[in-house]
Amino acid sequence: MSLKVNHTVLDRFLKYVKVDTQSDPNSKTFPSTEKQKNLAKILVEELLEIGLSDAHTDEFGYVYATIPSTTDKDVPVICFCSHMDTSPDSSGKDVKPIIHKNYDGSDLILPDDNNQVISPKRYPLLLDQIGNDIVTASGLTLLGADNKSGVAEIMDAATHLINHPEIKHGKIRILFTPDEEVGHGVDHVDIEKLGADFGYTMDGAERGSFEDETFSADGVEITINGVSIHPGFAKNKLESAVKAAGEVLARLPKDGLSPETTEKREGFIHPVQMSGIVEKASIQFIIRDFTDEKLAEHEAVLKNILDEVMKGYPNSTAEFKVTEQYRNMKKVLDNYPQISENALEAIRRAGLKPKQESIRGGTDGSRLSFMGLPCPNIFAGEHAFHSKHEWVSVQDMEKAVETIIHLCMIWEERA
Repeated sequence: MSLKVNHTVLDRFLKYVKVDTQSDPNSKTFPSTEKQKNLAKILVEELLEIGLSDAHTDEFGYVYATIPSTTDKDVPVICFCSHMDTSPDSSGKDVKPIIHKNYDGSDLILPDDNNQVISPKRYPLLLDQIGNDIVTASGLTLLGADNKSGVAEIMDAATHLINHPEIKHGKIRILFTPDEEVGHGVDHVDIEKLGADFGYTMDGAERGSFEDETFSADGVEITINGVSIHPGFAKNKLESAVKAAGEVLARLPKDGLSPETTEKREGFIHPVQMSGIVEKASIQFIIRDFTDEKLAEHEAVLKNILDEVMKGYPNSTAEFKVTEQYRNMKKVLDNYPQISENALEAIRRAGLKPKQESIRGGTDGSRLSFMGLPCPNIFAGEHAFHSKHEWVSVQDMEKAVETIIHLCMIWEERA
C-alpha cells in the first residue's frame, strides 16, 4: 500500500535542532541538564495541538503521549521512542542547519568553518543520496540528527495517523527521553505508566537498516592510590599514581581491542577519561562486546595489565571497579520474533530493502528490552554522529516516517 503523507518532518527537525539539549556526563542531576526540558515542553505543546490529549512531561523530562486505537481488534500496544538530548562530544548550542538541495555527489564545505568538509570519500553513503536534500550544521556545532531526526519522524507519523483515522492501528504510545547520550536515558522511565507491549527506537543510521542486536557494555574505573612525598626527599619513597596510570594506558594492546582497530563483531577496551595527582589517579574505561563472556575476557586483560603495573609500585594500592551499563538486547528480542518480522515488512512496504544489522553501540532500547519492553532499533537517517560532520537526508527521514505508519498498520493486520 502506497502512502501519501503531507510531511512535516523537515520543518519539525529544523525547529528541534535549534534547541540546545546537550546532556552532561558529569552532572549529578536528572536530567543532566535542565535545558533538555525546553524541547520536552515544545513537544508536549505540539502533541496537544495535533490532538493527543494526554501528552505531558514529568519531573524527569520524559514526554509521554498516546495515539488512540482505531480498530476493534485486540492489538499489542506499540511504543515509538527517540531521545531528545545531543552528545556532549561536540557543541549543540546555536545550531544553524543548512539544507543542501539536490545533492550532486560533491564535497560539502561547511560555511562557518571551511576546514569542516563532509566528503563522499569519508562518508561513502553520501553517494546513495544523489538528487536528495542533505541537511548539515554550519561547521561550528553538531547537527542534532542524533536523535532529533527520530523525534521529528515520530511527530510527523503521529500527525498523519491523527489526521487519517481511517488507517487501522492499535493503541500507540510515544516516549521521548533525555540523557540517552550519557547512558541514563531510561533510568526513570515508568514502564507501568507507559503500558506498552513492544517498542521501537527510531535512532538508526542508513536508510532501510534495522538493528535487533547491540553491544553489551560495562564501565571500568581504575583508581590508583600512590605515595606522595616532597620531591626533594623522594628517593626510594615516592610512588606516583599519575605515572602508574600512564603505564596502564601504555600497556593497552596496540593492534587490537580498541575502537580504532576493531570493526564488525570485534569488541574493545576504551579509556575515555583520566584525572589525577601524584597521590591518587583514576582512569575511566568503557568495555564493549556482543557477549557477556567476551566482556569478562576484556576485563581480565585490563585487570592483568593493572596487576603487572602495580608490581612496580609496591607501597601503592589499586582498585578495579566494574559497573554494568547495558546488555545485548538480542537475548530478549529472540523470544519475540514478530517484533523484527513486522519491522522488516514495514521497511519493505516503504519501498526499501531491509538491512538487518548489529549496533556497535547501544540505544535506549538496549535497557528497555531488559526492563520489560522488547525494543529494537529502526533507521532514522542520521550519519556521522557526535561530530560537526553530522548529516541527514530529508528523503530518508520521510521514508522513516512511512515505515512507522506501515508498522502500525502491520501490527493491526496481523493481530
